[in-house]
Amino acid sequence: MEYHFPKDFLFGTSTAATQIETAFEHDWQGVKSKDGHLFDRTTDHELRFKEDAEIIASLAPCYRMGLMWSKLQRTPHGELHAATVTEYKTFLDDLKQRKVKIMMVIHHFTNPKWFAQLGGWEKEENIVLWVDFAKKIVDTFGEYVSHWNTFNEPNVYASFGWISGFFPPFKINPVKAAIAVKNMGKAHDLIYDYIKEKNPHQPIGISHNAVVFDNENVLGWFPSRLSDWWYMEWVPRHFEKVDFFGMSYYARLSHDPLPITYIDHPEKIKKMGVPHDDMWEYHPEGLRTCINRYWNKYRKPIIITENGVCDASDTLRQKAIIDYAKVLHDALRDGIDIRGYFWWSTWDNFEWHLGPTMRFGLYECDLVTKERTKRKSADTFRKLAHYKMIEDLSVQAV
Repeated sequence: MEYHFPKDFLFGTSTAATQIETAFEHDWQGVKSKDGHLFDRTTDHELRFKEDAEIIASLAPCYRMGLMWSKLQRTPHGELHAATVTEYKTFLDDLKQRKVKIMMVIHHFTNPKWFAQLGGWEKEENIVLWVDFAKKIVDTFGEYVSHWNTFNEPNVYASFGWISGFFPPFKINPVKAAIAVKNMGKAHDLIYDYIKEKNPHQPIGISHNAVVFDNENVLGWFPSRLSDWWYMEWVPRHFEKVDFFGMSYYARLSHDPLPITYIDHPEKIKKMGVPHDDMWEYHPEGLRTCINRYWNKYRKPIIITENGVCDASDTLRQKAIIDYAKVLHDALRDGIDIRGYFWWSTWDNFEWHLGPTMRFGLYECDLVTKERTKRKSADTFRKLAHYKMIEDLSVQAV
């Protein structure tokens, strides 16, 4: 069985600057991850721009990426650091020569230390600081960009920064979580208008992290409903000035009453008898559930900005590429306006508070040498991305 996609459908892979470049004066620098690694040297991307550009172009015709704010703008309202601009432009010129289209993410969880010390996203007066940086990114790098994400997963950022306390600033304060979301929403609206004025042809969206929240028992009903309301309804309400609805999806998250993940509760996942990767329940049909939800709500084009599995064995990843492609194909066939799909991630990176042993890459990245090694899943995805088709060998012709 073959699944074919429209010729103008965007296929790409995705990374985040902080997770692949060596830490530089940002609020994650020196954080100790769950697996015991310090957030410092990650994958040496800044030392391997040429090699990585070749990998990126081989995998797909599009690439979703970001630039390190702390490295580019070293003081409030400061001019962009000239040498860093040159390095990034050289990398982007290489990708341009390889005909790779760029989706640029302006904010992906991380802030310069100076921004954090001023109160970060808790302070409304700091909005102008990020907007100043974002305008300079648009002016300096806009010529390379086909699509924009202003913010990556503001629901994850606010939830982990101020509710669970997993991310900087490591607080448990839902009120400040809400304030941060409101301030990011205001910043998004301002930079949306600026991009439209400067580059009206470039589509703009956010990346909203979508989850299927569920419950295993009566105790899990209320926390799952509360999480769904906050995460899936209240937060995205602040980012509705968009040309496309960008959405990431990874998992179904059930409650009993606490969230059940393979990271924290492997025995519960096994007892439930559900498939899983190394982090979460594997529930590819949930991608369609979330697509339907936001298509019905907004009726705007959808781009899947991140999707993938944490799988050191690479066995599930090869299956997942086909499973998720089938979900997309069915949604397109049913008339939903899906414009693109980005796989997370191009190569293994530093998975935030969990650490670099969580493996998402189509390429493996050695923990010590940082050498990249192609996994079998890379060939599966490359065929889908470049040829706009995929074969499902499990379906036999009748």
